[in-house]
Formats: sequence, C-alpha cells, structure tokens
Amino acid sequence: MNARVDPDVPTLLALLRMRAAQQPDLEVYTFLEDGEQRESRLGVAALDRRARAVGAALQGLSAAGERALLLYPPGLEYIVGFFGCIYGGAIAVPAYPPDPAALSRTLPRLQAILADSGATLVLTTSALLGLAQPLVRGLAGMERLRWVATDALPDADAERWSDPGLRGSDVAFLQYTSGSTDAPRGVVLTHDNLLHNSAHIEACFGHSSRSQGVIWLPPYHDMGLIGGIIQPLHAGFPVALMSPLHFLQRPLRWLAAISRFGATTSGGPNFAYDLCVRKSSPQQRRALDLRSWDLAFNGAEPVRSQTLERFADAFAPAGFRRTSFYPCYGLAEATLIVAGGDKPTEPVVRAFGARGLAEGRAVEAAGEPDGLAIELVSCGRTLGDQELAIVDPRDGRRVPEGTIGEIWVAGPSVARGYWERPEHGAQTFAAVPRAGGRPFLRTGDLGFLDDGELFVTGRLKDLIIVRGRNHYPQDIEATVERSHVALRPGCGAAFVIDEGEGERERLVVVHELDARDGVDPARVLDGIRRAVQAEHDLALHAIVLVGPRTIAKTSSGKIQRFACRDAFVAGTLRELARWERAAAPVGSAGRGAVAPASVTTADARATGAVTELRRWLVDHIALALGVEADRIDVRTPLADLGLSSAQAVGLTGELEARLGRRLSPTLVYAHPTIEALARALEGDAPTEVGDAAELGEDRAAGAAEPIAIVGIGCRFPGAAGPEALWRLLADGVDAITEVSPERERRVGSFGAPRWGGFLDDVGDVGIASFDAERFGIGPREAAAMDPQQRLLLEVALEALEDAGVAPERLAGSRTGVFVGVCSS
Repeated sequence: MNARVDPDVPTLLALLRMRAAQQPDLEVYTFLEDGEQRESRLGVAALDRRARAVGAALQGLSAAGERALLLYPPGLEYIVGFFGCIYGGAIAVPAYPPDPAALSRTLPRLQAILADSGATLVLTTSALLGLAQPLVRGLAGMERLRWVATDALPDADAERWSDPGLRGSDVAFLQYTSGSTDAPRGVVLTHDNLLHNSAHIEACFGHSSRSQGVIWLPPYHDMGLIGGIIQPLHAGFPVALMSPLHFLQRPLRWLAAISRFGATTSGGPNFAYDLCVRKSSPQQRRALDLRSWDLAFNGAEPVRSQTLERFADAFAPAGFRRTSFYPCYGLAEATLIVAGGDKPTEPVVRAFGARGLAEGRAVEAAGEPDGLAIELVSCGRTLGDQELAIVDPRDGRRVPEGTIGEIWVAGPSVARGYWERPEHGAQTFAAVPRAGGRPFLRTGDLGFLDDGELFVTGRLKDLIIVRGRNHYPQDIEATVERSHVALRPGCGAAFVIDEGEGERERLVVVHELDARDGVDPARVLDGIRRAVQAEHDLALHAIVLVGPRTIAKTSSGKIQRFACRDAFVAGTLRELARWERAAAPVGSAGRGAVAPASVTTADARATGAVTELRRWLVDHIALALGVEADRIDVRTPLADLGLSSAQAVGLTGELEARLGRRLSPTLVYAHPTIEALARALEGDAPTEVGDAAELGEDRAAGAAEPIAIVGIGCRFPGAAGPEALWRLLADGVDAITEVSPERERRVGSFGAPRWGGFLDDVGDVGIASFDAERFGIGPREAAAMDPQQRLLLEVALEALEDAGVAPERLAGSRTGVFVGVCSS
C-alpha cells in the first residue's frame, strides 16, 4: 500500500500548525492520570500555543541546533516539551527520568546519553526539576546544563515566538534505544524520516479522523512517541494515553480503556498480550467490549503464535476478533515500521522444519512430529517505497527466498545514522550488496522471505530482548562476574531460551565457579540473581554454575553463547550448582503452593508475629522469585531479593485486588521491604495514589527543623577516627608523608609522586582487622573487596556505635543514610 507524503507539510512544526488551523477543536490527547478514570486533555490549538511558549523560551536561550534532554514522567507536559523543542529549533533527546529507587542503574545511562548527545538543555516539570537537579548535580558534564521547567512558562510567551524556518532534512530528535550503558547510540531522525514513516503507518493501519487510539507504551521510545503521539496528530484522530506503570500494575486497564473509548487501534509488544491473559479472569474478560478494536499491532519483540491463539480465545467473549491482530516489524534505525500485513486478515502462521531452520533453510513442515516443527508468525510485507533484502552477512550476497540471512532495509524512512558516530554510519547505514545498487541499513536481525512474507528468526548478534527492551549479553555477563569473587573472569554466558509456551524469552546465565576455599554455591547464586536485578532490572529464569574450563569457547577464547544455550537445553552442562525459577510469576492463573527452589539455605528472620498480610506477601514474593518462602527475609529490600521493577508494580495490582482499594504503582519504592510494606498497608503510612506528593510536602515542611549530629565515623590521612582527627587539627600536624617502600612495591612507580596523604588501614593490616563475619561476608570475598568498600562498612558501623545506636534497632525504620566520600 502506497503512502502519500504531503509536500505542504515538510516538518512536525508544519504538521501541528496545520492541525491547529484545520481542526482547532480536536482534543487529540487524553491522559489517564490514574490509568482509569481521572483524566486531563490537550487539544491541538492549546498544544500549538504551549509549544510556541516553550519555543520562545528556547529561542531566548539561543537553543537552535542545541540538544535538549526531555526529562518528564509520562503525561501531557512531555508532549508540550517535545513539540516545544521542535518550535524552538532545538533537537529533542527523549530519556527516562532517573529512578530514585535505582540510581545505580538509571543514572549512569542518563549520564552516558548526556555525554554522547552533548545536550546543553534539560526540559522538565517544576516537580521533577526539584528532584532531578540534586540527583545529577555531581555527574560529569552537568555544569553545562540549563534547566527549563516548561509547565512554569506562561502561555503569553507564545506571542514572542518566531518561526525557526525548519526544513524536512533537519534533525527532529535523537532516539537512544535501550541497551548497553557503556556506549549508547543516538539514532538521528529527521522530519523527512518521521513524516514518511508516519504516512506509511497511517496507510497500512487504515487510520483516519474516525480512528481512536489507546496507547500505554513509554513515550521515550519509537513505538510510544512516533506511534502513540506523532501518528494521531498526523492522521488527525484522538488517542487516550496512560503511564506504562499503570499498565504493568493492572494490565487489564489497557483493555478497559479500549472498551471505554471504543478504540479502533492499539497494541504493544508480545508480552503485553500474554500479561492480559495471565492477569485476568473469565468474569473480568466478559465485562469488556472489544468489538471496536480492529487493529491490534504486535511488534518490538518476537511475535509468538501461541500468544495470538491464547489472547484471541480468552477475549473472544468480549468481542475480540483474530483478524484484528497486526504483527509487524520495524526498528528505530528505520524510524519505526518496515513491514506489516494486510488489514483485515488473520495473521499468517506457518510451520517450518526445526532442522532446516537450524541449517539456515526454511522448509515448510508437512506432518512433522511435535518438536521437529516450529511455528513462525509472518510480519507481513515491506511497505510502500521501502525495499527489503535478505543478505548473507558474510559476503553481502542476496539470498533466495526460503534462505535465512540478515534483513537489510532501504528507503526514505532509514535514519541518517548515529549521532556523531560516522564510523558506525558507513558500516550500518550504507551497506551495499555484493551485486551493487543502493545503500541499505543492516538491521542485525535474521529472517527469510516466504512467498513475499517476512519471517524474523533471531539476531545476528546475541542481543537479548526482554519486554521490548534491548540488553547486551556482555553487559549482563560482566554484572554476573562482579557479583562474587569465586566466579571466574571471562567465563560466563548469558542467553535466552524459549520453552515453547508462547510467553516470552527466558534469561539464563551459565558461569564457571572456582569452588575452592569452601565457597557456598547458594550465596553465589543469590548474589548473581540480585546483581542482575539491581543493575539491569531483569529477573533470571535459571542460573547454572559449572566447573572451571568447561564452558564452550572458540579457539580464540570467545564465549560460544549458542553452544552454551544448546547444552543447557539438552541438559549436558557439567553442573556444580543450579537455581531455577520453579513457579509462575506473581498473580498468574492457577497459582498453587510455593514450589521448592533448587538451592535452599538461610532461615527467615521475620520479627514478631507474622500477620496474615505479611504471610501473603512472603508467599507471593517467594512464588515470583521461584524460591522457598523461608528464604524470604521481611527486612531485606525487595530489589535485593531479586524482584524486578515490573514484578514490583504488578504486586501492587495484586494488592489492590486483595485489599479492595487503589494503591500507587510506586508503593513498593516508598516501602521497599515486606515489613515496611505490610505496616504501610495496615495503616501506619500513606499508600494511596497521590500520596507521593503529600510526602514531598511533609519533607519540605520539616526541612527547617534543627539538625543534631549525634554520631560520626571517619577516616582521614593520619586520623583513623573523629578523636584522632581532632588531635591532628588541634596540634597542627601535617598528615602528608613520604610514600612508604611497601606502598611503592604494591603499586609500582608509574611516575607517582613521592609524597601524599594516605589511609593506614587499606592493606593487609586492614584486611586482618576487618570483621567480615559481622557483615555477612566470607573471608575470600573480604580479601578481594575494594578497600573503600570495607572502609565504608566499618565507618558506618562506627558512626552508629558513636551514637549509641544498635544497627538492629534501625531495621525497618524510616532512616536515611548519608555518606560523603572523596579523594584528594
């Protein structure tokens, strides 16, 4: 189907101005503040006026061509900020705001995006400004940032705006895809790219002014921003938006919104459809009316035939039709959509021989026994004037239909490249087939054509996609390696398996263990699970510890992830210890007793009588983590136990159903342990939606109260504690000393100075005096710890002892911890 790109609308600015002139009364955006009933609206005329006010402010800052980071929660102000960038001639850089509950994971990525984009401006809300500025103030490069709270700008400023004279070839925004935090790459998207792709979406989805959308997808990425915000404006139809947190908390809110608004178009990644089936009852499904929903797009991760079948069967009583499914394929480097099906037809599902697929050939299975045939869902055909080729990635040769190769794409939707990375541009965005011709985008995806239909089979590289987000296995493997000193460096593999149940790919880690010196495998397994959750927000399906020199590697020493995966599936790994999630996730249908985990140690340390709610929380969290209930410590933060953010938000939805009242989806972040959560839910602390703002007001009100320091611990050169520091200062002692022979022997010369200020207890003496058992750390791990980590633990304990406070008394209390660490 050919799409028409309007030459009179060359930019997003021209698009919004046209809509404001032709449909000034169109309330294009409705945001469901609570995911259900409470809503706010934004019409095209109001958006045009607010965008001009923001644009005028940016023009006053000479922001034309500058990169502006968008730090907003999901909502209408984000849309104002995005179009304000366009009106101001700045280049928008959408990004997730930092998560105060996971700063170790979210701040480094934000810092990497800031460094790569060279952003000099931050657009945000007044509320988030007060939270985000202190969080990022100490990061490198933050001093150059100028902050603008767009909700504080008066509408009257719109009169000061002047048209920046944008062209279609100008950059509209940088799309930073999820993935590695070390070197994030910003996809450069121009107005031409966006309007071309939007025209294709409008044509193949059959959108018109009579359409109605419902979108819960994050607005920071292509599906949520281009498909959920730009597309309704392009086609001139209204859309209801909600926060992805509200969807994860109660997935049926998505379908309830479709039912309420009579939506015609909506969708998401494959996992979203599975969640709706798992988190709903037949009675809840029958209460919906999905007859209006005629396009249910499914993309961003592998589309599974079992998912389509289960969802269609489950929601047929609500009026859902199989012909509404719309599997599609796309990627950020091609703006959004590349291929899609014909509407309205049922998805094309074909069975192919498993052996042939493994050998790179797609041969339709005819009467193959179970296990030897694999069902694949077609992602349709290439759209309009875009061209798709299947190419042998080794030599650039086009391969015939039925042969698996790398998917290459060409056309006006293909992005210009990665921001300030010309070396990647030639390799990725300007690949030319061996026979010559136009340049193509190398997608890195593997697939084949069968009768013109595109079937995606995997990734050329070992990219891991979970819930529509990209994760690099080497990042996960590095996290695992750092989680315990007994894990052999460079000897681990992270990969995904598909158990054929149609739900989602399951993440598995295999790593070699040096089991000498009495290492407890249970502690190693726990450490891996918690580290991966903390750094990547991923819940592992299984961990296998194997003996030294047993993991599959190439002759050059590279890990063979596919071979490790095959050995795991076949059960041929030489296992030393194993943990596997043995139960369904929180809230799944058919939930029974908690299944035992493969490794069981440690006893529960709950204090006092365990209430019914605490027991319920312990059982549900144990079930979600796949461990025995007696391994759940009610005073350990849920994140440390290994609960992912998606599971935590889902837990609040289960609690809503149990307690019969509304709860904030961020409740678990405010009360991060079972003990604290149960106490809050029993009435000792705020839990309702909107309480976060009230808590913020309470903190502000108490900010003027006097503060008394009642305990202190410290380490300084020449002073091993507060008293020694006071004597050093009182006596005027110079703590700068000559480098000792022992220190010089340890670090070598490396051109180091001969004098410096040094701490005395960081070497062997410090290790010998460190009470590792007090902190639950084994001797071998203590010897390998960074000395700063040991010192921090010791100084924190000394501060409590100096105040006469037993650490056990603080467990579960609302106590803040403030640490100052610096080097000189």
